[in-house]
Amino acid sequence: MAVSVGLVGTGTVGRGFLEILAKHYDDFLRHYHIDLQVTRVCSRRNDVACELGFSNVFTYDFHDILNDTSIDLVVELIGGVDDAFDIIAGALQAGKSVVTANKALMAQRGKELFALAHEHKAELAFEASVGGGIPIIGPMKHALISNEISCVMGIVNGTTNFMLTCMAEQNLSYDQALQIAQQKGYAEADPSADVDGLDAAAKIAILSSIAFNTRITLSDVYAQGIRALTPLDLEAARDMGYCVKLLAIGRRSEAGIEVRVHPTMIPRSHALASVKGVYNAVYVVGDAVGDLMFYGEGAGSGAAASAVMGDVLECARHIQGNVRSFVGCTCSDTLPIIAMSQLETKYYLRFPVVDSPGVLASMASVFAQHNVSIYSVVQRGKKDKDTVEVVYVTHQAREQDIMAVVEEVAALPDCLRGTPALIRVED
Repeated sequence: MAVSVGLVGTGTVGRGFLEILAKHYDDFLRHYHIDLQVTRVCSRRNDVACELGFSNVFTYDFHDILNDTSIDLVVELIGGVDDAFDIIAGALQAGKSVVTANKALMAQRGKELFALAHEHKAELAFEASVGGGIPIIGPMKHALISNEISCVMGIVNGTTNFMLTCMAEQNLSYDQALQIAQQKGYAEADPSADVDGLDAAAKIAILSSIAFNTRITLSDVYAQGIRALTPLDLEAARDMGYCVKLLAIGRRSEAGIEVRVHPTMIPRSHALASVKGVYNAVYVVGDAVGDLMFYGEGAGSGAAASAVMGDVLECARHIQGNVRSFVGCTCSDTLPIIAMSQLETKYYLRFPVVDSPGVLASMASVFAQHNVSIYSVVQRGKKDKDTVEVVYVTHQAREQDIMAVVEEVAALPDCLRGTPALIRVED
């Protein structure tokens, strides 16, 4: 029995999907007895379809796929939210299974789509939405379900990890690292989604929903990016035995769920500290299995298309066997989201300040007023002839108290001479 596939989107991942199918079609048929037939291809341009031999089944209108009753499975690879939602919802309502790599959509409207999949007895698979080629959603929904997951965190954005690696190893500024990332094709012309933490926020919303069996959406995730970081911050972290990574963190406690993305100092001995360049890694802690780390390429044609194809083959098996998805939505709990203001951790704070008597004393009094205990304070050197960088590391403190300190230091007269930097510390 052949499984008929309709592909929507022939960009980087869509092309990669078609190339994998062309290369391994015979292997899929011989080893797994799965006969995948791409019978419709939809995109805004027909060049990839024509180049790869699908010009005779090409269409500009995705409705041609939704209305084709012979198509069993729809692969959505256009990205975005609104149009992608219409495509996936329409496919599910028509009883077609769907595979997507769309992190933004799943993080914002996954609940609606899962409800449609359940109602119409269809399958919705999305392994490629997090971590590119790294298998993480499948293991969390299958092999690890006997565990209570207490923490899932990771480096899930290759662009920012590449930039931070450049800044740390080559002593480059943020702007210099971004320019290199753009030249290599790792960063978009508008890098906001990456460097402001929004891409990682969508991914940790998905992972946390699965890990903690409670619905977490993109709007629940605190996100802070890397724009304010300097080589001095990475050097100071190294001197203290840490490195700086943009971490996406989901953590369960008795009070509820923490879910956040921000630059984080982690010990250089931590497994995530060795993840460099465009590589991604997801670190999972379960009560039975202990600590696990999933590592690999997080983006690119081959990596993401590999995850898409894995989902397609699994869905095809279910279609051939006439069985429903084994695991649908698992968000059966409603756990509270802990406000970021209530986070308690250690902090690294860097203030560019006027180099004059009394400034450090004034700043110290602000910390004392908010009961923030200082572990260390170091002057890291001059920015110019009358400005120095002062670095504080605190003991455990509450986020709202730290934010009050930053705000009040900024308001001190003749003190701050630039943008402060804040990095949370995870031991």
